Amino acid sequence: MDDVGTVIRQGGVFVVMVAIAGLTAGSASAGPVSLDLRAGRLGDSVMALGRQAGVSIAVDDPALWARPVPAIRGRFTARQALTKLARSTGSTIRSAGAGGWRLVARAAPPRAAQRRLPGATANAAPAVPTIAGTDIIVAASKRDTRLRDFAGQVAHLDGIDLALGGAGGSDAVLARLASVSSTHLGAGRNKLFIRGIADSSFTGPTQTTVGQYLGDIRLSYNAPDPDLRLYDIASVEVLEGPQGTLYGAGSLGGIIRTVPNAPVIDDTTAAIATGVSATTHGDPGGDIGATLNLPVMEGRMALRIVGYAVTEGGYIDNPTLGQSDVNRTSIAGGRGTLHVDLGRDWTLDLGGVYQRTRGDDSQYTDRDAPPRTRNSAVVQGFGADYRMGDLVVSGTLGGLMLRSSTAIVGQTLTERYDATMVDGDPRLFVQRNATAMVTNETRLWRPMRAGFGWVVGGSFTHNRTRLSRALGAVEAPVPVTGVTNRIDEATLYGEGSVALFPGLIATGGARVTRAALSGTGQDLAEALAPVALARAQVTASRREISLLPSGSLIATVLPRLSLYARYQQGFRPGGLAIESDFVRRFRNDRVRTIESGIRFGQSGIDPVSVSAGLSHTLWDDIQADFIDGSGLPSTANIGNGRIWSASAAAAWRPVAGLTIDAGLTYNDSRVTEPSQAYALAFARMSQVPNIARFAGRLGLDYSRPLRGDLDLRVYGWARYVGRSRLGIGPVLGEEQGDYLDTALTMRVGRPTLGFTLGVTNLTDGTGNRFALGTPFQIGSGQITPLRPRTLRLGIDAAF
Repeated sequence: MDDVGTVIRQGGVFVVMVAIAGLTAGSASAGPVSLDLRAGRLGDSVMALGRQAGVSIAVDDPALWARPVPAIRGRFTARQALTKLARSTGSTIRSAGAGGWRLVARAAPPRAAQRRLPGATANAAPAVPTIAGTDIIVAASKRDTRLRDFAGQVAHLDGIDLALGGAGGSDAVLARLASVSSTHLGAGRNKLFIRGIADSSFTGPTQTTVGQYLGDIRLSYNAPDPDLRLYDIASVEVLEGPQGTLYGAGSLGGIIRTVPNAPVIDDTTAAIATGVSATTHGDPGGDIGATLNLPVMEGRMALRIVGYAVTEGGYIDNPTLGQSDVNRTSIAGGRGTLHVDLGRDWTLDLGGVYQRTRGDDSQYTDRDAPPRTRNSAVVQGFGADYRMGDLVVSGTLGGLMLRSSTAIVGQTLTERYDATMVDGDPRLFVQRNATAMVTNETRLWRPMRAGFGWVVGGSFTHNRTRLSRALGAVEAPVPVTGVTNRIDEATLYGEGSVALFPGLIATGGARVTRAALSGTGQDLAEALAPVALARAQVTASRREISLLPSGSLIATVLPRLSLYARYQQGFRPGGLAIESDFVRRFRNDRVRTIESGIRFGQSGIDPVSVSAGLSHTLWDDIQADFIDGSGLPSTANIGNGRIWSASAAAAWRPVAGLTIDAGLTYNDSRVTEPSQAYALAFARMSQVPNIARFAGRLGLDYSRPLRGDLDLRVYGWARYVGRSRLGIGPVLGEEQGDYLDTALTMRVGRPTLGFTLGVTNLTDGTGNRFALGTPFQIGSGQITPLRPRTLRLGIDAAF
């Protein structure tokens, strides 16, 4: 049970996620390592091997998972140890993508393997594994809760799957889930949404509605999605929101938790993955990523580093400036973690992340122009930089677990917009959003044992964001009014679960947050500076206390059927926003959600599995963006609203090696009580912006052995995004969405060497992902097309 948190089942297999080599670090061909695998069930040996050797191992069959295996002790390569396990259980070894293995049942286990496990009778067959040994562990629950005990909609994405055909960023998550959506301004400047909770299209002072985490570290507070590349990732976990009790402010829609592969002590591994791409109607591109796992001190310390560089070819033409394929994007970055075993079950991890993103120009086009064409008098490039340093200390206190995570984050986004007026001279608007954050969370928890489990914790976050602006001639824009927002947030939270009787678990919790907010106007207009009244309007501070309760029930009514209901709240603090040349306040907003759901079967165990949820959300004092009198985006509380949301996911395994999955989401959102200032705007359109009423996807994953450990894998998907609105009112009421995106990827190879061929946007469709390029020309017919059909050839190798 202590190791059950290392097992994640996704896409028809049970996957060891302790120290996965993932995309690049598969150590299957590395030198021998010291192994100590006890006799017992194959599942327990697989988990131990994954942890000790730093490999990703999948087991298809729950009956195979329970077969007995002998002890393996000594120095072996991962391949040698897997061969021994496969031989004793009557299974065969197949590749599971770059750096991974899969054990597949071949037939009944040989007679020699039919020996007794400790405590078994002489005639007993191997026991069917219990749910505890095969259930998904929801790590984002902060107390290693089994999925069968978790009341809510959860999605697990395996890192090997996300890296298939080249590691992407947040777009790789979007492609696999119907419930997650995004604006499409460009890498490093987007906003993510989950379920039907979305606030605005612009990067402004409002806090995000989706919390993003790297392990236990919060990536940002009120900055855009940093869009970190998913190289050497163990898994991505998505929890639909709100998740206010465990995650506090900024989790109205839910949270996305990315888990990187951990350093492996006493094993040196290295790997590389690279590819070249050709885009129809555009420029070529390329990508490369490498991982190195290096022991530093025998048995005590290891370093794992990841580096990558990506170039995405442009495909937008600008005849006004005589330029073609102007929107090339370049991304470069890396990540490193030093892992130290302090002894007595205590560890320390010291890490750092850096990513630099540069876009030569924006990716929107003119609706009435020829495809992939925009006439702009100004180059609208952007740059995004993300930096983080973190320290995580973990250990045990008796039967309890403790973890303390501290991070310092810096994030900067600089954007250029064409602000040219009709028949006017070229004019440029520059906006720079600079964020600095210091955060710590410390928690103590008891995993669910003997019908009882809990978590208590505290956190502190200091965040400062300065939004500065300039407007004017292209060569020398003049500073205009900006704003700085600061927040100090201190929190205590707790949650506990108790089995009222077998098959029924009740969970309750609460979070108390004390926030101190302050804001100051920057670069004020000279005419306002001497006016005392105006000065009073551009400086503000206040303190507020928020209580976020939660409660849920989950019942297992049949062996494969569970029902749940939950109540949860979430909030975002207020701040200062700019309207024309003035700075004014906006209040915090809050959501209250009631949700019910059902799960039937388990993907990877049962031939058919289905999960579905229905929720109703009340949203008070909605923070959203609008266009002010000067043509600039601003933020205000636009009123109260409600959201009905339904989502469903299903998986079907008709034959071995083939999995078909589907997802569907429906959102009906309305601003039911607009504030007085926006009553007229909502008289014509009351839909909450940026969320499509319908979205759905269909995926197919097929694999088969070719010869020995040489395998073929084919993965394809199609995702439809329905119609939505850019924002509120007649100015921002542009329609967007109603498009189909597709992709198909094939990999042939072994865990140590593979070749991939991938195609995205198979139909070469245009679509309209986002009806915004520059806020100064809204209403003129802007669209953001899909990237044209792109072909990628790749190779990956592990050493």
